[in-house]
Amino acid sequence: MSRADDLARIETALARAQTVLARFTAGHVDHRTKRRGDPVTEADTAVDAVLRETLPAPGEGWLSEETADSAERLGCRRVWIVDPLDGTKEFVAGVPEWGVSVALVEDGVPVAGGVAIPPLGLTIVGADGAGVTVNGEPAGCRPLRSLDGIEVLASRSEFGRGEWRRFAGAPFAVRAMGSVACKLALVAAGRADATWTLVPKHEWDVAGGVALVRAGGGAAWLPAGGPPRFNAPRPKLAGLVAAPAGLEPALRTFLGHASVD
Repeated sequence: MSRADDLARIETALARAQTVLARFTAGHVDHRTKRRGDPVTEADTAVDAVLRETLPAPGEGWLSEETADSAERLGCRRVWIVDPLDGTKEFVAGVPEWGVSVALVEDGVPVAGGVAIPPLGLTIVGADGAGVTVNGEPAGCRPLRSLDGIEVLASRSEFGRGEWRRFAGAPFAVRAMGSVACKLALVAAGRADATWTLVPKHEWDVAGGVALVRAGGGAAWLPAGGPPRFNAPRPKLAGLVAAPAGLEPALRTFLGHASVD
């Protein structure tokens, strides 16, 4: 299986997912509440089904927010990690900050991915060695080395709770938006400069975006300093930072994150 084949599968899956989503109108969708309080809609489950039909080949594992987890994935070298609708709260509320996130992980490393952001008309895909494209056009992380004047995308929920007040007076501008997958994809595409989360995230929230950041010439790391690894028995990360590779040293210093080789 070639990386071109992987990317073709991702592009097909995202196109099919957007066809499904076109049947729904954001802001006018019935939803129910999961046990942990998050909303879920018919759109989430319908997209999950079409992604699972399209992506995994025999012998490949599967991890999705909307599918019951199975330990079988832990024995697979190649695993698809997806969030059928990242930003469901925004989708239900009619806020145009949501998308579909797909990642292919090999031996714990996200090597290819894609995020479709229908409200913005963007489909962002990429892979190791192949770079990133936005709607078919080449893109990538911005060539930055200083925090001065950059734009950082913050979690809308974290920002609303006041957790970003600690960065008042920082040399960068902060823009709050929903969907961590979308934020990561925009950094990978050079449409924003950096993003980080102050709370833990599930693997399906960030795997696709991390794959894109890597492909676009960026870096992603955990608060403890090392790179994120995926397809863990408990698929949750303590937090995540993503930025262009040239910005990594300054941002690690600012956040107090030591480099871990």
